[in-house]
Amino acid sequence: MTGSDTSPPAPSAPAAPPAPAPGFRLAYVPGVTPGKWVRIWNERLPEIPLTLLQVPAAEACGLMAGGDADAGIVRLPVDRDVFSAIPLYTETTVVVIPKDHLLAAADEVSTGDLADEIVLHPMDDTLDWESLPGRPAIERPATTADAIELVAAGIGVLVVPQSLARLHHRRDLTYRPVADAPESRVALSWPEDRTTDPVEHFIGIVRGRTVNSTRGPQAPGDQPKSRPAPDRKSGKTPAKGKTAGKPTGKSTGKSTGKPAGKNPRAGGAAPKAAKGRKPRRRP
Repeated sequence: MTGSDTSPPAPSAPAAPPAPAPGFRLAYVPGVTPGKWVRIWNERLPEIPLTLLQVPAAEACGLMAGGDADAGIVRLPVDRDVFSAIPLYTETTVVVIPKDHLLAAADEVSTGDLADEIVLHPMDDTLDWESLPGRPAIERPATTADAIELVAAGIGVLVVPQSLARLHHRRDLTYRPVADAPESRVALSWPEDRTTDPVEHFIGIVRGRTVNSTRGPQAPGDQPKSRPAPDRKSGKTPAKGKTAGKPTGKSTGKSTGKPAGKNPRAGGAAPKAAKGRKPRRRP
């Protein structure tokens, strides 16, 4: 006879942890500072993590198209057949020069002032030139950072959006606005066929919508404010600060058991007789 099975029951498998909330991946190009929008996102949607991805300007659209970023703050133009875009602001264009350069004495310059200068044109240039100003360099620098080093070495000057001049700031360099140079426009962009709820939330943030805005999806946890129920007798909704069915403290013209003070029918004093007339006596 075989003995009974006394082995303990197999432990049940632990419950799977809840799936994390889908995050929002935001790409941004050098010179762009998305901090104020990220701060508002973290205040309104703390349960949805936002990941920032800094990428070269030339790679931002490819990152979004490949699904590695949900949206991006990029420099225009973008392919409008593939991406939607909301322009955010336009940057001033400046020329980066050594501090002891002759152009440093001017408050503003033109492209004509650069005619005798070697104007560096890096491979990652973000400006849409019809014709480049100045004289071209023998070789194009690979990046804006490389071009800045060449300016510091006295090899040429560089025309860039102002944010890039600030990003690559050096003590021995300065910059001046270029009045007639093309400007750089910065925009929020995302794949046209993937306008998700997080993307809609971020669109609302950059457009300045408030938490109670009715446009776009509602943020998790945000519930519309309930309106007071209408009065059963009148069918009207009480005004703000008043409650249906309760006295408001103001006279309604109806008898409340106390004299109204002016209405004789409500127990008040009788009206005074007209001046110069005697009251009639009853027979």
